[in-house]
Amino acid sequence: MSRTRPDVEPVLFRQLLGRFATGVTVLTTRDDQGRPVGMTASSLTSVSLSPPLVSVCVDVTADMHRVMSASGDFVVNVLAAHQRELARRFAQDPAESRFQAVKWRETPQGLVVLEETLAHIECERFADFPLGDHTLFVGRVTGGAMAHDAPLLYFRGEYRALGPA
Repeated sequence: MSRTRPDVEPVLFRQLLGRFATGVTVLTTRDDQGRPVGMTASSLTSVSLSPPLVSVCVDVTADMHRVMSASGDFVVNVLAAHQRELARRFAQDPAESRFQAVKWRETPQGLVVLEETLAHIECERFADFPLGDHTLFVGRVTGGAMAHDAPLLYFRGEYRALGPA
């Protein structure tokens, strides 16, 4: 495909996409040593109903990228409004300390699920596609659970809460 116009400037691109409110998630999986690994992501998308597929994007320079590339399973933990600090922790803290003092559990399948989330979506890796400076990971949804709470949103560079559910 030939490009006829230049790309938008990165600053404007971020501002434009910042006007799109997104839910906030934490992706979790295990590294090759079996340790829990996680990162904040706001790129969750429903892909297909049959089979049930979702996608998430991970920056190729993120520690999580290497782990996701090697892992067969992952969980998308959808954060509730009261979990702003958890979102910040998994976005900013060093990877090795993100799970310190965080409530989580292991499913019978060995998946890492954060506690008190709005929902968690259990996935088996279905496909992945390198796209620019990210990789799009597609997961086949194999399970999950949900709670009744208000969601945590990300809008114009800040975490926000929607009214009660």
